[in-house]
Amino acid sequence: MARILAVDYGTKRTGLAVTDPLQIIANGLDTVPTEKVLDYLQRYISQEAVETIVVGEPLHLDGTPAQIAPQVNDFMQKLRTLFPGITIVGHDERFTSADAKKIILQSGMRKKKRRDKALVDKVSAVLILQDYLEHIRYNHS
Repeated sequence: MARILAVDYGTKRTGLAVTDPLQIIANGLDTVPTEKVLDYLQRYISQEAVETIVVGEPLHLDGTPAQIAPQVNDFMQKLRTLFPGITIVGHDERFTSADAKKIILQSGMRKKKRRDKALVDKVSAVLILQDYLEHIRYNHS
């Protein structure tokens, strides 16, 4: 089985998470400067089998697209062009950053580490991926 990779796209940094090959567990992969994320993904996908890339869709509470939505849509189109054999899907990312901050706070990390925005982005990507995995399992059973 191939992995599923999740992307928490941001204007400055992009958080990445990936499943194990059996698609059971979501793990943080990395946080990459957004301008370098496509190169990073090309390197990663040349070394690991990836069948799906899940991109967090930025939505407001009422379900309308957030301000960054056009950039995320452009990014998803670039992914479709670069990786034609990989399924590219959007997945609701509402609350992931807030949930990530709560998880990091509850983990007992020191204050300096909790302020690390790159960590928040990576944990957000894990949450997007975990929610996507639960969504596909629930809808396939």
